[in-house]
Amino acid sequence: MPYYLYKVSSPEGLDLVKNLELLEVFDVFRDAKQRAKALRAEQADDEFIYKVMFAENQLQAEEQLLEKREQPVLMEHER
Repeated sequence: MPYYLYKVSSPEGLDLVKNLELLEVFDVFRDAKQRAKALRAEQADDEFIYKVMFAENQLQAEEQLLEKREQPVLMEHER
């Protein structure tokens, strides 16, 4: 399965809305990780983030990125 590198942004004040831009597709995780790190290092602001997704196809990768995830519950000893 390939690794998809996305540029993810949200309009100001709308955290539930995400704009996804597919940048590249990789066969090897190491290559995807290195490219994402390089792009993050060049980034001047926090307007968007770079995400690497492992999925069977582009649709599945985008569904995973758009999935609403609950905040993890912190135990008392983790605070």
